[in-house]
Amino acid sequence: MGSKDDHEDHNDLDPYSKESNSGVYGAVFNLTTTVIGAGIMALPAVMKVLGLVVGVVMILLMGIITEVSVELLVRFTVQCKATSYGEVVQQALGSPARIVSEICIILNNAGVLVVYLIIMGDVMSGSPRHVGVLDQWFGNGFWDDRRLVVLIVLVVFLAPLCALDKIESLSMTSAASVVLAVLFVTIACLVAFIMFVEGKTAPPRLVPDFSSKQAILDLLVVIPIMSNAYVCHFNLQPIYNELTGPSPKKMNKIGRITTVICVIIYWLTAVSGYLLFGKNTEPDILTNFDKPLPIRFSKSLNFIVRVGYIFHLILVFPVIHFSLRQTVDSLAFSGVAPLSESKNRCLGLTCVILVVTYLASIMIPSIWTAFKFTGATTAVSLGFTFPALIALRLSGKGSPGLSSRERLLSWSMLILAIMVSIVGVLGNMYGLQK
Repeated sequence: MGSKDDHEDHNDLDPYSKESNSGVYGAVFNLTTTVIGAGIMALPAVMKVLGLVVGVVMILLMGIITEVSVELLVRFTVQCKATSYGEVVQQALGSPARIVSEICIILNNAGVLVVYLIIMGDVMSGSPRHVGVLDQWFGNGFWDDRRLVVLIVLVVFLAPLCALDKIESLSMTSAASVVLAVLFVTIACLVAFIMFVEGKTAPPRLVPDFSSKQAILDLLVVIPIMSNAYVCHFNLQPIYNELTGPSPKKMNKIGRITTVICVIIYWLTAVSGYLLFGKNTEPDILTNFDKPLPIRFSKSLNFIVRVGYIFHLILVFPVIHFSLRQTVDSLAFSGVAPLSESKNRCLGLTCVILVVTYLASIMIPSIWTAFKFTGATTAVSLGFTFPALIALRLSGKGSPGLSSRERLLSWSMLILAIMVSIVGVLGNMYGLQK
């Protein structure tokens, strides 16, 4: 539990009643759900590019760097008594920077929601290269039109969950989404282990391939894609605000538990997915599960994996949407009553966001396209650039300054973020010209 001062700070921060407060495990579920979304589906393809050894090391390093950035952001959020990501950015860097950070959140979260809808459409209705679940169950029909299927999912499942106005209300659905993600990972690992023991997997590559220009180009864009997989910083403040007895110590504990869970799940998913499909691993590995694997009951397992993960994304969608809606409201309706006090504005923003993300999802062809651009720009900015700048600017203002180690980590994180952004953007631009 936090100290008395922590509780007093919280009284200024918490816009909700105490009845809505959530505990550590509810917060872990919400934060883990924020992290483990569609990004996990691209990790086996990242492993294909990096090789097993480098890929495993990079997943761990990205997790550690993310945890450092989360703890710095929590520390200075509490120091500033900020209730949102934009507010702490404004305290450190001014109003223009706040606007930039909120635009980054909007672009990043909207991009993630678009990716979720693309995956749902590809898995349920199929794509030019892969057969959809509904086709395999029922043959040809109106469900071949992915635009219609995604629209039905949006209206029937997503809209009711997105209409909720408090993130704590989503803690149970978040817990269910984590269970479904673990189910996916368990099945993938089990199948990969059986195939490996029976000698049915191809020998994996252990290190990156530098043999061609295309291989090198792929290396330039995978790190930004990995940075997308860990971004959760925009939901730290809402989750902190709804904690019972909030304190930086408790929030850091939540962040560390979340990081351990995510690193383990990412390791298992990336390795097992790459072992299963080798050089044929798709950017969205769910689409690889449309064909039987050389083990017993593989057809049933394939259906469980794909349908289970679709429901996982349905449950993750409203958590990402929550911070997106809050940020849009903060940017468009600054100075008015909180969103939680205006049902009409809340529902109106929800409808607009759902319509825009739906339209984008039927125009963008691949999750790889979406991830490599948001990963090199908005994800890196939100996860590393802004937290490092906040720490360096606010150090010593109203609290003890950064230690030598923390200052070194902040500068290293900032330099790394800039390098990843530049290399990622240049790599993406070069790839578009090919």
